[in-house]
Amino acid sequence: MYAPDRAQDLRWIQRAIDLAALCPPAPGAYSVGAVIVGEDGTELASGYSRATGPREHAEEVALAQLPQDDPRLAGAAIYSSLEPCSQRNASRTPCARRILEAGIPRVVIAWREPSLFVADCVGYEQLVEAGVVVVELPELAAAAKATNSHLPGLDEEGSR
Repeated sequence: MYAPDRAQDLRWIQRAIDLAALCPPAPGAYSVGAVIVGEDGTELASGYSRATGPREHAEEVALAQLPQDDPRLAGAAIYSSLEPCSQRNASRTPCARRILEAGIPRVVIAWREPSLFVADCVGYEQLVEAGVVVVELPELAAAAKATNSHLPGLDEEGSR
C-alpha cells in the first residue's frame, strides 16, 4: 500500500487542491480535486469535479481513467481535497462506495464535508469501517475550502 511520509502526503493533497481550482464553479456543488497515486509513488490518474460532465465528482473522474480491475489500485492511495461523498442527489454511485469497489486501501483528504448540501456526510466513517486507512490533513482544509468560495453559506457553515 502506498504510505508515504507526511511531506509526500502534503504534496499530493496540494495537487488535488490545485485540481479543484480548475473546476467550473457551480451553484449547489463543491469544487473538488482528486489524484490516484500508485504504490510506487507515481500518479495513475487525476480529475476534478465537472471535468467531463456537469454531475461528475472528482474521484469519479479519476477512477474512470483506469480499468476497474487495474491491479495497481490494490496498493494505491487516492488524495481528495474533500471527503468522498456518502450519498448523491442524483442516481449515481457515491464516491466512498466507488473507492471501496475499486479496492483502494488508503484515502487522504484535506477537508471533511460540511453540512451545506448533505446533512451528515459519512464517507470518512464508511471508508474506515470497511478497513480503509483514512488520513485527514486539516492544515490544508482552508486551502480546499478556498476553492469553494462560490458557494453561498459556506462561511457560516464552516467545517467539522
